[in-house]
Amino acid sequence: MSLVPRLIQLAAARFKVDPARLGAEDDLFASLGIDSVQVLELLSELELELDVQIPDYELRGVKTFAQLATVIERRRV
Repeated sequence: MSLVPRLIQLAAARFKVDPARLGAEDDLFASLGIDSVQVLELLSELELELDVQIPDYELRGVKTFAQLATVIERRRV
């Protein structure tokens, strides 16, 4: 089961964006209208919510909800 819908719901609630406007391949920054500090806040919240720790180096190049879900799923195994 993909984490993408859950990530979208959590991000949409955090930044008050309509989740129906967000998709798996959407750019996290552009679709949520956030900057790098805000994405770090989101990642901290996701780590707590999903009980996972994601090293910064694994997030390099992650731009979409789908890519983020892949990183998180890899850490949860």
